[in-house]
Amino acid sequence: PVFYDRETFTEVLLDESTLEHVQGIFTEHGSDAWWKMDEVDLLPDKYKGEADKWIKGTDTMDVWFDSGSSWAGVVQERVSNEKGLSYPADLYLEGSDQHRGWFQSSLLTSVAANKGQAPYKAVLTHGFVLDEKGFKMSKSLGNVVNPLQVIEGGNNKKLEPAYGADVLRLWVASVDYAGDVRVGNTIIKQTFESYRKLRNTARYLIGNLADYDPSANAVPYEELPSMDKWMLGTLSQVLNEVDDALSKYQFSRATNEVLRFATADLSNFYLDVAKDRLYISAVDDARRRSCQTVIHALLEGFAKSVAPILPHMAEDIWQNLPYKAEGDDSSVFEGGISKDLVSYPEFDTERWNLVRDVRTDVNQLLEVARQDKLVGASLDAAAYIYTSDENIRKVLDELDGDESLITPSVKTNGVDELRTALMMSQVKIVDSEEEVAGACDAAYVAKGELSGCTIGVKKAEGTKCGRCWFYDKEVGTHNNYGTDICQRCDEAISSWEEETGTKFETPVVEETPVA
Repeated sequence: PVFYDRETFTEVLLDESTLEHVQGIFTEHGSDAWWKMDEVDLLPDKYKGEADKWIKGTDTMDVWFDSGSSWAGVVQERVSNEKGLSYPADLYLEGSDQHRGWFQSSLLTSVAANKGQAPYKAVLTHGFVLDEKGFKMSKSLGNVVNPLQVIEGGNNKKLEPAYGADVLRLWVASVDYAGDVRVGNTIIKQTFESYRKLRNTARYLIGNLADYDPSANAVPYEELPSMDKWMLGTLSQVLNEVDDALSKYQFSRATNEVLRFATADLSNFYLDVAKDRLYISAVDDARRRSCQTVIHALLEGFAKSVAPILPHMAEDIWQNLPYKAEGDDSSVFEGGISKDLVSYPEFDTERWNLVRDVRTDVNQLLEVARQDKLVGASLDAAAYIYTSDENIRKVLDELDGDESLITPSVKTNGVDELRTALMMSQVKIVDSEEEVAGACDAAYVAKGELSGCTIGVKKAEGTKCGRCWFYDKEVGTHNNYGTDICQRCDEAISSWEEETGTKFETPVVEETPVA
């Protein structure tokens, strides 16, 4: 609000009295008064007599000046413990078009007025939301995605289902906001599938802790099998990776890490292998309780890691824990994350990476065998493996289990074993490629792309156990609970009878009459 000499335009009138007078006018009439009023009204009383000498300035200093100085009114004037604000602001958030706008004008005004101090500690820029085809959304095109409709659904719930706020939040967190992002019905449906994957993983974890009490059943870390220590180390790495990503506002990196962990590390490997321990072992068997100990850590770590992105799912998990959480259990958002969960050391990573590579190579051959109707499930098969690499052979030999399914295991601890890690009834480590070729049909022999091992698969030998579904030559030789039970399951049933005081009734299989 400056006034210039009408004749010279070099003499300037701008002092405290003119500023206070214009400020009062703006307060009463708004800033448009500058354009509507004449100089005689805009000047204070002391200068009204010379109003003809002065002309109001009409130059625009900066179109972003008002918002660029917002730090003064929004933050700086409200710095107090009561209001919880601080200057400079922690973060300025706006679109990528503001580098020459709000960000720049805020920086300039603050640096000028506050001895070189920027108004923000960090700046975060984002792209713009487009439709699925990459077009700008507009009502005329009819391609606007209404967030409320994604959450609550449309009039036809079959065509426009209610996905809930978490699914929308998951989409936001999964895209790279540094550039323009796309959204539409197909993309939201894909996001929902990812959401279901995470939710089903949580349900699996909760369901397998129904009889687990951390204070009574937890296995000390030192006594855990190698696979379980590896899993805990992997969990800590994931949690730290997620925390680092979130602290840097890299939400897509955090979300993708959680999804990768839930799919690749848990569903495709650890939890798949764990089914044998959880469902087949005796209730208090060490291999079962050790697995539950890890699942307990996985569940709490999982809930804490997804809480910032999927708060409703995380809280739902926490309110349905089948045990009392340690410390403040009122909410997943209380108490922070346990230091233990983020500090497990890396353990036997190379060993279990090799096992997973072998497993992938074996599964590729199994798929061929399935297509040819040689086998159905992986437990219907036996694997023959040969490697000329001494280091790989050493690892495989260490994981080579007993000839038959027995408990307690003699050669291994019953967990760190190829038979269960590969979920195959028999695994043979042989001394030559010729042995693999001699045992398996040529159509089911191949060089593993990941492990480099020569692998063959064939139909498993022996009889299928009616309880664990593993094939074994000793099935039916115990006859305590039927003719289709292996020694391991026989012991598990016996343990159950002893613990519950209930007699196990062998189910009678009725023969289907021949028509």
